[in-house]
Amino acid sequence: MDKKKPHGPELKKELDVLISKINALEAASTDKETKSMMGILKILAENQKHFVEEFEHLKKALDLLTVQVFKMDQSKK
Repeated sequence: MDKKKPHGPELKKELDVLISKINALEAASTDKETKSMMGILKILAENQKHFVEEFEHLKKALDLLTVQVFKMDQSKK
């Protein structure tokens, strides 16, 4: 990853590429220890991707909540 940290869709795309590379390494590995390590790395990358998706949902929910608060505030005036 670059010094500039990617967000949202860019980060998910990078994680997809990373998961693909981990899958390739897992398939190419010959010993059980390396396969296990690649499996762990894949799970960590998939969980990170899931975390990014959940964070995006939370941002959208916060945006909708903020809009509703402003609408309520405007209706009181």
